[in-house]
Amino acid sequence: MNHHLGYPSGAAWPVAVTNQRNGKSAKMVLTEDGPIRIEVPRDRDGSFEPLLIPKHERRFTGFDDKIVAMYAWSTTVREIQGFVLEQYGTEVSPEFISSVTDEVMSEVTAWQARPLEPMYPVVFFDALRVKIREDAVVRNKAVYLALGILPNGTTVRATSWACGSRRTS
Repeated sequence: MNHHLGYPSGAAWPVAVTNQRNGKSAKMVLTEDGPIRIEVPRDRDGSFEPLLIPKHERRFTGFDDKIVAMYAWSTTVREIQGFVLEQYGTEVSPEFISSVTDEVMSEVTAWQARPLEPMYPVVFFDALRVKIREDAVVRNKAVYLALGILPNGTTVRATSWACGSRRTS
């Protein structure tokens, strides 16, 4: 709203600005795990367009995905609760977050129990930066190594020198 109107909340509004804040309206938004009450700021002209949940929208489908992604990064339930409060201004219970993460646990368990492929290709790439004296000048060059493991367990190696020098500014 500050960006939309051009002045911060609580400050005197500029004389040149005809539009101003007009309170907030409550709205129930349905998520995959139940309704959440939010407050949407309003302006007098009605020209403010919320970005996170647009006008007339009653569903917030990406919310659960964000919670699951944070949980996958080993974020605790309390940290997720604090993040949602800080970023969205919405207070959710730890039980709500747990119910969201519990919903996908069956999918995670199924993925972990899936049958494995008979063979997975393995290829390693690496580079080593070395100093090479060339034409009386010492330059940094890269030695590249690609290592592949064949199905019978033998390895195939490819090594090459970089043609040019890499300069950093």
